[in-house]
Amino acid sequence: MPDTFHFELVSPEKLLFSADVEMVVVPGSEGNFAIMPQHAPTLSTMRPGMLDIQISASENKRIFVRGGFADASPASLTVLAEFALPEDELDRDILKQQIKNAKEDVADAKDDQTRNRAQEHLDHLRVIEEAL
Repeated sequence: MPDTFHFELVSPEKLLFSADVEMVVVPGSEGNFAIMPQHAPTLSTMRPGMLDIQISASENKRIFVRGGFADASPASLTVLAEFALPEDELDRDILKQQIKNAKEDVADAKDDQTRNRAQEHLDHLRVIEEAL
C-alpha cells in the first residue's frame, strides 16, 4: 500500500497547493474527515474551516478554506475551494479589526438583504478566528 497520495487545492484564482501527502483532514459539511492513501471514492461539500495537511511525518501545513468541494479517489484528493488562504498569511490583528468592522456593518445595515450579507461575512470571519 502506498504511503502517500496526490493532493491538489484549487481556488477560482489559481492552483494553491499540489504535492504528494500522507493525510489531509477536510472540514466537510457533515464534520471533519481524514483522507489517506487508498481512500474510498468520496465527494463532499465543505464548510468554512482549516484543511490540515500532513505532508510527511515532520511537515504539516494548514490552509483556511471557505466552502467548496472535496473529491477523493484511492490515489488522489482534489479540493475546489471558493476561497483559500494559508494559515501563515492570516494576521490576527487585521482579523480582529475586520471582525469589529463587520459587527458595525451588521448594526448599521438599513435593510434585511444588506444585514444578511454583513452577518454572513461576520460569520465567516469568526470561523477563521476559531480555526486559528
